[in-house]
This record gives sequence, structure tokens and C-alpha cells, in this order.
Amino acid sequence: MGGPFDFAPGAEGRAPYVAMVAGETSGDLLAGLLLGGLHQRWPGLTSAGIGGPRMAAHGFEPWWTYERLAVHGFNMEVLRRFREIWNIRKALGDRLLTERPDVFVGVDAPDFNLGLEARLKAAGIKTVHFVSPSIWAWRGGRINKIHRSVDHMLCLFPFEPALYHAKGIAATFVGHPLADTIPIEVPRVASRQSLGMDDQVPLVAVLPGSRRGEVQHNTPAFLQTVALLSRQRPDLRFVLPVVPGLREMVEPLVREHAPDAPLTLLDGRSHEALAACDVTLIASGTATLEAALFKRPMVIAYKISGLSWQIMKRMAYLPWVGLPNILLSDSVVPERLQHDANPAQLAADVLAWLDQPARATSVQQRFLELHHQLKQDTARAASDAIAQVIETR
Repeated sequence: MGGPFDFAPGAEGRAPYVAMVAGETSGDLLAGLLLGGLHQRWPGLTSAGIGGPRMAAHGFEPWWTYERLAVHGFNMEVLRRFREIWNIRKALGDRLLTERPDVFVGVDAPDFNLGLEARLKAAGIKTVHFVSPSIWAWRGGRINKIHRSVDHMLCLFPFEPALYHAKGIAATFVGHPLADTIPIEVPRVASRQSLGMDDQVPLVAVLPGSRRGEVQHNTPAFLQTVALLSRQRPDLRFVLPVVPGLREMVEPLVREHAPDAPLTLLDGRSHEALAACDVTLIASGTATLEAALFKRPMVIAYKISGLSWQIMKRMAYLPWVGLPNILLSDSVVPERLQHDANPAQLAADVLAWLDQPARATSVQQRFLELHHQLKQDTARAASDAIAQVIETR
């Protein structure tokens, strides 16, 4: 990259050089939104590191793609790929210590980013972490590592900054960028037309996850649920958005578990699917917040390896894993994990939403209130915070 070396850091009129790492699809989405805000503030901004297509659309230079970091579960897959990921992190750190960006922004991926941030911070490079790790849900001891690693934490949820301030870590609530991009009024009719779905047909969106490990663990049970539901309610229709590159995994599973179901595979288009559907069967993760912002009733389900499940149970502090329930501090949508994520239970949960319209209306109103709370013009708020960090170099 040429621009970062033309002027001394912080020189008058010179747009900053921002290094970034996003570790998966959701991080690429968040980082892309953040880069959009940063480019509005600094049109000449340069950025590089690890990311994906949403970031590249804003001129980001990916030295590695985020797929190189994506893992599933807590231990086993990480252990199998430890050397590869460790080598990438070391090479990236070496390069950044040479190039010395004005600021490093780690987007989610805390297991990768916090260690890198600690190394950069110790060398005098300012570090920002975008998306607070879930210290309030599990792994609370991580707060000490964050203190060593992060100059400023950008928080998506309003209750988080106080947790960091209590430990002497600068933190700012910036809202959630998805709340800015997803419309308050859900374009249900237009989305159905775009998907070729009749407005009167009951539609279930099936979102088993965006990573290979999630497809492997979640999709069979999700498709078995689709098959069961289609037998119980022949009028139901189903759409399943497929992340680019994963169709070759999903299609054989459809043929095996739901060959006769009225199921349409979509190339991406998850937001259209969520806007169009009446209810969604969805894997735990950022997608559940997207579903809440589209005001969709949902059934959250998740399956992981047996060992990862045992570790997760021991680390959990809260009674929920789904973001809608966590943010509302209430069991507003069902969560079915591991053995409870079986077709009979999931089908019953989906039908309960379809058969109880008053309950569905009530949860949609709560999701509307949540949407307004999280809508904070995140790109601007985060850019303001990052600008302050850069100015203190």
C-alpha cells in the first residue's frame, strides 16, 4: 500500500490508514458498514488486513480472506487448524508492526483479534475492537485480556459500556449497524414478490447458519423439521438462503432429508427471506438479531459437537443464548439447543407461532421497540470514536 507511508502519522490533511480483521461473514458485513462510515469522514482512507467482499467493496485490500479464519465450535476445529491460524496472525502482526497503521480495528473474532491487538498495543499502535465479546454471557475472565489488548471498545448494545468502564476500559455504545440498514417498516409484500411467493401462502424461512460447521451440524435437523412440517401442513412453503460457496454442501442434505418438501434454495438473499416469511427457524448468532429487526417470530436452534457442547454449558452465565432473548431479558422466543433441537420439537415451535397470531403480534411489537433502541447511526458514532482514538496517537 502506498498511501500510509507518504506522510507521518497524524499529518494534517492526510486520511488515515486503518488495518482491520473480520473473521467471518457477519464480521465482513459489520466491517463493510463501518468502512462506509469511515470513508464518509475520510474519502481518501486506506484499509487492509483480513476481510471479505463487503469490505473490499469499500476499497479494503484483503491480504487474506476471512474464510481462512472461520471455525465452528469451541475447541476441536480450532485445535485442528491452530498452526495455520497462528501463522496467519503472526504474519499479519509482523506486517502491521512494519507498516504501523494509524489504528487497528478488530471486528469481532475475539479469539484471533485480542491476541493480535495485545501485540500491536504493546508496540504503541492504537487498537479498537468493534463488537464486544460476550463477557456478560460467558468467559467473563476475558475482561483482563481485553484490558491488555484494547484502547477502545465499540459496543453494539446499550448495557455494555458500563461493564468496561468499571474495569477502566474506554467504551462507547454505537448502536447496531443492522438497525440502521434494516428498515423499520418491513417490506414484506415487495420481498415476497421478489422471491416469487404468493402473499397468502404461509412461508417459513430456514437459516441453519453461514459457516461450514454450522451447515454440517444444524442443517440435517432443520431439513428434517421442514419435511415433518410439510407433511403436517401441506400448504406451508419454505425458503433456505445459502451462503455463496456452500450450495454443494446443502443440496445433498436436501436430497437426503427433505427431497419432497416445497423448499426453495436461495443464493444468499437472507434479508429478503426474513422480510417475506411468517416465521423463521434459525441458528443462534447474528442472524437472530437480523430476524428480530425484521420483526419476525422465530425458533432459535443450534447444534455443535459433543465436546463443544459440554464446554459451552460450563461457561454459560445467562439463561439464554439467542440475542433477542438476551437483549430483552426475557424468553420471548424459544431456544432449542443440542438434543432439544430435534424435528418434533422444532416443528411444534414453528406451528405454535403460526397458530397464535396474537402472540406473534406481541413479540413483533417488542422487536420494534428494540429496533428503535439500537438504531443509532452506527457508522457515524463508530467513526467519531475511532477519530478520537487516532487523534490521541
